[in-house]
Formats: sequence, structure tokens, C-alpha cells
Amino acid sequence: MDQLRRRLLAGAVGGLLAAGVAGRAAAAPATGTVTDPAAAAWGRVPRIRRRITPPRFPGRTFPITDHGAAGDGGTMCTQAFRDTIAACSAAGGGRVLVPAGTYLTGAIHLADDVELHLEAGATIKFSRDPADYLPVVHTRYEGIELMNYSPFIYAHGRTNVAITGDGVIDGQADAEHWWDWSNDPPPTEGPDKKLLASMAEEGVPVAERVFGEGHHLRPNLIQLYQCRNVLIEGVTVKDSPMWNIHPVLCTNVTVRGVTVDSPHGPNNDGCDPESCVDVLIERCEFNTGDDCVAIKAGKNADGRRVNAPSTNVLVDSCVMRDGNGGVTIGSETTGGVSWVFAWNCTMSSPRLERAVRIKTNPERGGYVRDVYVKDITVEQAADAVVEVALNYENKHTGPYFPEVGRIDIQRLRAGRAPRAFNLIGNPDNPIRGVRVTNSVFEEMTEDDVVTDVTGLVLRNVWVNGHRV
Repeated sequence: MDQLRRRLLAGAVGGLLAAGVAGRAAAAPATGTVTDPAAAAWGRVPRIRRRITPPRFPGRTFPITDHGAAGDGGTMCTQAFRDTIAACSAAGGGRVLVPAGTYLTGAIHLADDVELHLEAGATIKFSRDPADYLPVVHTRYEGIELMNYSPFIYAHGRTNVAITGDGVIDGQADAEHWWDWSNDPPPTEGPDKKLLASMAEEGVPVAERVFGEGHHLRPNLIQLYQCRNVLIEGVTVKDSPMWNIHPVLCTNVTVRGVTVDSPHGPNNDGCDPESCVDVLIERCEFNTGDDCVAIKAGKNADGRRVNAPSTNVLVDSCVMRDGNGGVTIGSETTGGVSWVFAWNCTMSSPRLERAVRIKTNPERGGYVRDVYVKDITVEQAADAVVEVALNYENKHTGPYFPEVGRIDIQRLRAGRAPRAFNLIGNPDNPIRGVRVTNSVFEEMTEDDVVTDVTGLVLRNVWVNGHRV
């Protein structure tokens, strides 16, 4: 098996460069000063981080209990949240305070200069009645814009918004509420997903893509749409209908010290910045039913129409437990993803499938490039430690080949997993450039898969005690 592993990793399948020759060629210093491209790329991080500054708010506080909210877990507080946010905004902004207690509510819509703050012991518990998330709002469902049920906490076109504190945001989704829409038998989201996709392909205006009542496309728990200066800090979020935290088309986003505890729901991604610029995700803990962090940029025809990338995304010192992927890009890559940096993260679970994952296919198009990962510890994974797959959903052909390359991984240490690498390009569209250095994969039980990759460089990489 070790001979086969070395052959796959150093072979020439579909144009794969020989790791020994390519690695030595890449390492050979030229005459004069040589700049390491990865070191130059990491030099961008301090500049990006300086631009990402959390919003600040006036020193006014507006308790929701002053507007009729009761923390008994049974009184509907939707109007109290609405009135408190309106009063805070009218005064010029400040803190909307959720005191200790359990507050049942429908959709919460944030306004400019409003910080929604949950005290320790406070829980916002969201209604299980879909009618409490009407009227429909402008949102995105899996990378496609539409009019649908409101996300549970939502802001559109706002400046300076925050969700902070030590409390809990509970979506209350379970197998009989929201999650059941993902499964057969009907009612299920399958027909509505196909309808939405066909509308986007046909160029139906977003205002006419009306779903909501009578349809079954699940809303997100937190979605901030076309917002500037966003902070989500300290809170615990759990049991979303699908994606938990979803900034879309936002600039200057900080997600800090957040716990996502949602391991059982379908598509319960942790944090999915989509078509966003300047994003910091730091010191968060993810335990999810899908990808922990998934960076996205719109899907297919609608992604080409909007044509907005995700760029300058920093993932620092996070813990990933259950999930399909730890740090993931895709599959919605159509607007393009670039300048992603992840470091000092710890990942481990028998139900964490992959640590570093890039997924797309020839229907998505777009690009994924300039992805830099270092100092990652993976104690255990259920599939490949590193996956770059251009055949997501088993689609190998299509009219929009994605451009994927310039991926650099340094100082990754993995304990147990079936394989170190699952790198699947396409004969007409290879993965162009994966560099792994100073990394150790200790107990890999299966052969790696490496097809249609050009520019693979492995330098000082050890697998099962052998240098490859």
C-alpha cells in the first residue's frame, strides 16, 4: 500500500507532476533574492485584519422587557422585539437588551446601529410555526436569490449591526419541524429546489421568485444581507432549520467567540460567508450537521448574474468537531473565492469527514484560488484529511469548468483518517497547483486518490512514517 501511495502521489496521472522532481525544482533557489509566494501571501493577513473592525454603538440600552416581552418561554415576544428595535433605531442606535429568561418569538429584523445583546441566562427561542416568518423577504437559498420565509434573525442593507452576549439563540428545529422538509416523503423541499433553479436559469426576476407559504425551502437561523460592519460575538446558536450563520454580500464581518452546537440537522452548516469581503472568523467552536465553515459565492446562473466574489476571509484559532468539512470552500463557487487564510485550528471527531475541503463542479464555474492553510491539527477524520474535488454531486462534465489552484498547506498534522489526500480534477480541467509542506499524516488506512492535478508539490510530507 505504501508503494501505491507513493506512486499515486508522485505519478503522472492526468498531468500530475512528479512530487520528487517538481518538489526539488520548486525548492531550488534562483540566483539573487527569491520571495516565497506563500510567505508573501501570508504578509497580506495583517493588512486585511486591520481593515476588519467591529462596529461600535451608542451607550443607550433598550430592554425588550420595557416593551412587553416576558421571559417565560410561552409568551410570544415578536412585537416586543420589533418595538424595541424600532425605539433603539429611532433614538440613533444602541443596545437592545435581552435579559435572563426564555423569549419565544418569530422573525427578528435588525436596523442600523442596533446591537442585539443576550445576557447570560437569556435564550431566544424561535417559533416552529412557518407563518411567524412571513411576509417573505429577499434572501438566498443555497446560492440563489429569491423571496422566501424570513431568516430567524435578519437584516437587509443595514450598517452597524451586531448580535452579542453570553446567551443562546435556539432555532428549535428538529426531525418534526423544519428538518423534515429535507426528506421524503412529501412535503419536501426537492420540487421547490428544482423550481427555484429553473427560475434562475430562465432569468426570472428575483421579485417574481416567490416561495414562502405553500413551499418548503428552509430559512437560515441568522442571515445578514448586504450589510456593512457586522459583529456576531459570544453567543451560542443551535438547531437551525439549515445554515446557522449566513452573511451574504456583506463587508467588514467579525464572527468571534461563537459556539455553533447543531450536529444533528441536515445542512446545518456553522458559518457560511457568501459573496463577502473582509471576514474574520476567530476563536469559534463548531459542532455541526454539515460543513463547519463554508465560504461561498453564489451558484450557477444566479451566481453569474450577481457575480460577487468572497475574498479576504480569515479563519483563526477555531475548533471543529462534527461536520462534513472543517474549513470548506464551495460548492457554490460561481462568483469566485480568493485570499482565504486559515490557521491555528484544531479539528477532530469520528464524524468530521474532512479537515480542508474544496468542492465544486463543471456547472458552478467561477474560481477558487489563493487558499492558504497552516498550523492545523487533525486528531481524527472520517474521510480524506485534504480534499479538492471538482466533481461535486458526481458531476464530471458541464459548460462552466471552475478554475481551482494556488492552494498552499503548511504544518498540518493529522492523526487517524482513511486517507491523506482526495484530489479529483477533470481531464479537461485539472486542479492547477496544490502545495503541501512540512506536514505529517500518521495513521492513514487507505490509498490516496489523485487524478487530473498539475503542479502538485509535496515537500517534507510524511505519511505512515514514510516521506513521500
